[in-house]
Amino acid sequence: MLPRLRTLTLAVAPALCATALLTAPPAAAEVEPGGWQSVSPTFTEQERGCGQIDGLTFRLTCTTASGDQRAERRYATYTGGTRQFEGYFRITGLNGTRISLKQTFHESASGPYFMLAVERGGRLYAVHGGTTLSNAGTVGATVRVNTVHQVGSQHRTYINGSLKHTYASPGGSFYDKFGAYRTNSGNGTATVEWSNIRFWRK
Repeated sequence: MLPRLRTLTLAVAPALCATALLTAPPAAAEVEPGGWQSVSPTFTEQERGCGQIDGLTFRLTCTTASGDQRAERRYATYTGGTRQFEGYFRITGLNGTRISLKQTFHESASGPYFMLAVERGGRLYAVHGGTTLSNAGTVGATVRVNTVHQVGSQHRTYINGSLKHTYASPGGSFYDKFGAYRTNSGNGTATVEWSNIRFWRK
């Protein structure tokens, strides 16, 4: 009996390992690896105008092209060092256009410093300067976003693991935001689902 039991165990083990790999949570996927420490900053939620938040689903329910229309998470302020944000978004509805998805906000200068936005059709672009980062933001597609911010040096944005944008950074205090936010030239409606949000520092 013992040899037979040993044979069955060896036969079943590969299947169990494969199942474990399929059901395990995603591994840390930070870009520019080396020396990162995982952190969990606190956040507040911002719903203004026709913005609505339900967990990690962010909606703009109106087509208004004026006023403050936003549904966002705003994370704790940081100063100095190097910070990394990672998140996955999926746009499930976009009847509007030019909707900001992720911001790095320059708190000490009282203004948005970097904004990643999407146009109808899937073009992802930097609001300041208009640079196209990718055309991956189509409805239904899951897109991974990483921003690496060396305060006082440089801000880098990765789409699906590839570096797409670099931007000189001043010093000061900053914070991360994501969700759905009408840019000055945009309008809803829009529904964006975010997932697998992570932060690191070094």
